[in-house]
Amino acid sequence: MQGMSSYDLGRLAYLVLLTAVIGFWFFVSNRRSLGKSLQHAVLWGLIILGMIAAVGLWDDIRQTVRPTQAVFADAGRIEIPRGPDGHYRLTLDVNDTPLTFIVDTGATDIVLSKQDARKVGFDPDALPFYGRAMTANGEVRTAPVTLDQVSLDGLTDRNIPARINGGELSQSLLGMSYLQRFEQITITGNQMILTR
Repeated sequence: MQGMSSYDLGRLAYLVLLTAVIGFWFFVSNRRSLGKSLQHAVLWGLIILGMIAAVGLWDDIRQTVRPTQAVFADAGRIEIPRGPDGHYRLTLDVNDTPLTFIVDTGATDIVLSKQDARKVGFDPDALPFYGRAMTANGEVRTAPVTLDQVSLDGLTDRNIPARINGGELSQSLLGMSYLQRFEQITITGNQMILTR
């Protein structure tokens, strides 16, 4: 139970008590047909376990079923659906490693989280964080780097300047230094459309 708050413990105790009361009522009211009652109890138990598993895995399920970006490389057009949280996300191959970015027109550069920086071959612990950036959470230090290759299906750019965020950044940002390579950025309905 380590890490559970008193609120969580209270909810757990309530659920255990509620389950015990319902189980007791079920047993008492169905004494004569106990075999059939046990079958129903097992069935309801499995349904409840399935619901608990669905709630616990909701983020993974949502990631799997949510719409993904559509790339029309012939036309040089990328359609990015807006996520349930209101953000637009785009997956690019950075140094041959797929990374998902939040498209951020308010960010000047491509900004990598430390985790993503490691995935594409940088060691944040060995980099000098002498740059500064202002964020909604205040000033953070950044380390300038150059990405050898950034690809989106048939669209490839080389030697792209980027920064590694020295703070706690949960997801990398795709800023204007990359977005300005597109002729047009359009938001229509629930889609962002990038056109080259």
